[in-house]
Amino acid sequence: MRQELAGRASPDDRATMLAVVTTGSGGYDRLEFRQVARPVPGPGEFLLRVLAAGVNNTDINTRLGWYAGSVRQGTDATAVDAGRRDGGWNGATPFPLIQGADCCGRVVAVGPGGDADRIGERVLVRPCMRKAGFDRMDTVWLGTDFDGAFAQYVKVPESEAFAVACDWSDAELATIPCAYGTAQNMVRRAGVARGDRVLVPGASGGVGSALVQLLARRGAEVIAVTSASKRDAIAGLGAARVLVRDDDPLAVLGADGMDVVIDNVAGPGFGTMLKLLKRGGRYATSGAIAGPVVELDLRDLYLKDITLVGCTAWDAPVFPDLVSHIEKGEIRPLLAATYPLDKIADAQRAFQEKHHTGKLVLIPPS
Repeated sequence: MRQELAGRASPDDRATMLAVVTTGSGGYDRLEFRQVARPVPGPGEFLLRVLAAGVNNTDINTRLGWYAGSVRQGTDATAVDAGRRDGGWNGATPFPLIQGADCCGRVVAVGPGGDADRIGERVLVRPCMRKAGFDRMDTVWLGTDFDGAFAQYVKVPESEAFAVACDWSDAELATIPCAYGTAQNMVRRAGVARGDRVLVPGASGGVGSALVQLLARRGAEVIAVTSASKRDAIAGLGAARVLVRDDDPLAVLGADGMDVVIDNVAGPGFGTMLKLLKRGGRYATSGAIAGPVVELDLRDLYLKDITLVGCTAWDAPVFPDLVSHIEKGEIRPLLAATYPLDKIADAQRAFQEKHHTGKLVLIPPS
C-alpha cells in the first residue's frame, strides 16, 4: 500500500481540497474559503494532510502589504490597500496564494522516487527554506513564496518535513514552527550565553513567549516586557523580571545594563533599546510591529560598539534543535485557542486584538 501511494494520492482521494485563498492585498474580504485543486507532489516532495496551522503576523502583514517600502506604520495601524502588490519579503507576493507558514501535518503521499516509508509520519514543516544552501541568505517561505498550510493539503520539499516524536496535540505542535524558529534563530545569531542579561519587549506574542522559554533554557537572565494582565503568565515561562508597557525601562533598569536586546517591537522605543545596552552589546530583530521606521542615534551605536543583527534566514541547526527541544520536553507549547479554518477572519481579528498569550491555531476540515 505504501508503494501504491508513492508519486500519487490514494485512489479513493478526490482531486480537490478546501483552502483559504488570499486573492490579493486588502481586508478580510480577500480571504476566500473555497474548493481548489489538490497539489500533486513532484520529485523530492511530500504531500501532507494538514492537521493544524498556526496564525502569524506575517500572514496578516502579507495580506495588508505591510512589507512594502511605502508603509511606515506599525502592523496594527497599517491601512488596508487593495492595490498594494509590493508587500512580499522577496518582491511582489504571488497572489492568489494559500498562506500559512505553520504546518503540522501527516505525510500521505510522496513524489516519484521519494521515501514511501515516511508515509504516515506526523511532521512539522520548516517554513524558512534555503534552496540554494545554507551558505547563502536567499530564502523561500512556506505560505509567502508558495502555497502554504491554510488548506486541507500542502506539498513541501521532503527535506523540510521533520518527524517529531512527542505526545503533543496537532494544534500544540502547530504553535512551534514560525514563532519558535524565528526566536531560536535570533537567540543563536545574537550569541546569547549563560548569564547574559537579555531584554525581550513584546514578550506575550508568539515570538516573544518563545524567546522567554528559549533564553531561560540557555541560562540567560530574561527581563520581559508585556501588558499588566499577562505579567504572571510571562513570569511563569522563566522570566527573571517582568516590566509592564507603562514602565520606563531606562528608569527601571538603568543605562548600559543589558548584554542583549531581542526586539520585534521597534517603533518609537527603538532608541531606548540601544541606550539600555552595555558596551559591546547586541541588538537582534526580525520584526517591527510598532513601526518599521525608527530614529537611530549613531553615537549610541558606534561609541558603545553595539552590534545590530537582522534575522530572517534561519541557520541550519535552528529547526533540528527545536525538534530536539520538543522531544526532550525542554519547551512547552502556548496554545491560546483554536479556530476552524473557515473562521480564519475571526482568528486574525483576535490575533490583532492581542488579548491572548502564545499562539492561535486553525484546524482544517478532516
